[in-house]
Amino acid sequence: MKLTKVTAYAIRTPPPNFGGYYWYFVRLETDAGHIGWGETAVLFSLYGMERGFEQLVEGVFNRYLQGQNPMNRDMLTKLMYAGLSSQHSDYFIGGVISAFDVAMWDICGKALGAPVCDLLGGRYRERIRTYTYLYELDAGGSLATSAANWSNNPARVGEMAARIVDEGFTGVKLDPLHYALPGTQPIGPWEITMAEYDRAERTIEAIRNAVGNRADILIGTHGQITPSVSRRLAKRLEKYDPLWLEEPCPPENVEEMGRIAASTSIPIATGERLAWVHDFQRLFAAGACHFAQPDLGSCGGITAAKQIAALAEAHYVLMAPHVWGGPVITAAAMQLDAAVPNFLIQESIYKSGGFFDEIVKEPLKWDAGDLTLDDRPGIGVELDEVKLEQYRV
Repeated sequence: MKLTKVTAYAIRTPPPNFGGYYWYFVRLETDAGHIGWGETAVLFSLYGMERGFEQLVEGVFNRYLQGQNPMNRDMLTKLMYAGLSSQHSDYFIGGVISAFDVAMWDICGKALGAPVCDLLGGRYRERIRTYTYLYELDAGGSLATSAANWSNNPARVGEMAARIVDEGFTGVKLDPLHYALPGTQPIGPWEITMAEYDRAERTIEAIRNAVGNRADILIGTHGQITPSVSRRLAKRLEKYDPLWLEEPCPPENVEEMGRIAASTSIPIATGERLAWVHDFQRLFAAGACHFAQPDLGSCGGITAAKQIAALAEAHYVLMAPHVWGGPVITAAAMQLDAAVPNFLIQESIYKSGGFFDEIVKEPLKWDAGDLTLDDRPGIGVELDEVKLEQYRV
């Protein structure tokens, strides 16, 4: 079996754009007729490259994968890692390789007639616990706006949390601090005002009062604050017993993140902007992480994520894969979640429906707080190419 063709899709998501303004997919074909889908979590639009994604994918395919046997996915992923990054991969290159890696795993599962999780060693579970960011829902229960629109109304945020927990989620997340996209403000990390400390505390208090012990609270900061801010903020929020404090400083300094972890009883979650097992090795060695959040669309795909999970297990770190993107990343993460012993919880864009359902042939299944596996071969999801063309950049 040989890889014969690649097609890349950069698509523009419709409002409300949850999961990102653009999603980036890769479709691999073989001479045996098997099709594999991959996706990258890298936000090429932030680099001004959404229109260059397809050309980039084609160039990488022609150089490294054309005519190769996708059954040799581990070797081919390592070949791309060495060739594209000189064995020091970053988030950007990691994302490109991740899309190809997931697509090759998808092909292998289909060729063997088995879900990827069974190729990874079998299943520890078939129900995947999920959490979601807080969203405002319309009267029909569809996503409407982000909780950020209610940032000055803690009571309303508490109501939103209670509604989502009533639907079955056992984990809810939000960023209670000011956050904006890179390029729209000074480079972080930065100090926050006393008003922001107070607002964050009132918000987390309101959520805890609204959900009680029915759900975990996940504090999803985005590395935008200094270590001193994280320590002061954590001291205020410890009494509400959140499950984690996420990216309490930029991920580039794992030693400083380790010092934050040692200063608070709130566990630290991080990893969405890291690539390959080596980044996570440094993270774990610094004692900087209790919950690892690799994104299978940027960390090196399924191949790297399996290595990260094994390393995390040796450090008693639990896995909580990150998702900010579309259905392929989510489906790939589910396969990993099923196959590793140290899984805790999976990020989901609400119930992994909405626009997901418009571009997939068969929807993912969410039930009472969990995504559920079935026996579809490969990663378990197929994209509708006609739909993708309608939203193509």
